[in-house]
Amino acid sequence: MDTMRERFASTASRLLDDDPRLAVVLAEIGKDGFADAGRAHPDRVINVGIREQLLVGVGGGLALTGMRPIVHTFASFLVERAFEQVKLDFGHQGVGGVLVSAAGSYDWPAGGFTHMAPGDVALMDTLDGWTVHVPGHPDEAEVLLRDAAAAGDDSVYVRLSAHANAAPRDIAPGRFLTVREGRGGVVVAVGPMLDGVLAAVEGLDVTVLYATTVRPFDGRALRAATGAAAAGTDAARTDAARTDVVLVEPYLAGTSTAAANDALADVPHRVLGLGIARRELRRYGTMEEHLAGQGLDPGSLRESIALFLDGRR
Repeated sequence: MDTMRERFASTASRLLDDDPRLAVVLAEIGKDGFADAGRAHPDRVINVGIREQLLVGVGGGLALTGMRPIVHTFASFLVERAFEQVKLDFGHQGVGGVLVSAAGSYDWPAGGFTHMAPGDVALMDTLDGWTVHVPGHPDEAEVLLRDAAAAGDDSVYVRLSAHANAAPRDIAPGRFLTVREGRGGVVVAVGPMLDGVLAAVEGLDVTVLYATTVRPFDGRALRAATGAAAAGTDAARTDAARTDVVLVEPYLAGTSTAAANDALADVPHRVLGLGIARRELRRYGTMEEHLAGQGLDPGSLRESIALFLDGRR
């Protein structure tokens, strides 16, 4: 299976062939994947070198001319280092584009904390009107990339990862997918967290929703799922059929708890946000070791989810 980044390069290269409005802007990272596209479209594959603020600024400038820029580098450089340019050159100018990141949380632990950005989605949440996609498989990444490229002048952030689920799901951009149904609570698994969540809740009577688009947050799907769960619970145990919701995100823990609470503002509920903690793990190791250290391996997830559903967390 190819990786999400490899699928991004092949998909974006084909899109350049089909749509003269598209342009790809790079900052060294990922340039090899666009070698052929650069020869075919030298005016629409632009490598600015190791200049991430310029990377985003060029993308914003292209958008001002009516182009649809696809801007790519690691999340720590694209969102964190160049955040002012994202805020001003896209948001303040009122133009849209597609930002495509990689190495969001623990894709490359050997790179150290300079190459990790577990707070990227939370940071993008401070801006107005951005759609945020978090695919969990290369096939899903292609679906979401094609949708983003065709999304008129909308602003879209696509978060790619080396962490992937074993198989793709039949996703629809903007919608949560119901993977299984239960009556004891709702677990929302974001992108590459799905396989771990399904392993963690084996034998538990819970609904699992799969989210590959986290902004806008699909509050309607969450409300529908929590309504079904609450209808099947023991009211005496759950205080007037209260619904429990667990969010499992591959970035900063609690990033989507406010969105979930807003969606359920008139419904008795509790929300637990699981994800990357604010404390920095000052180690290298592997991605799997970092996920386990953050409590996001299946065993740790099961313990956290079970304790929460039992009312002990």
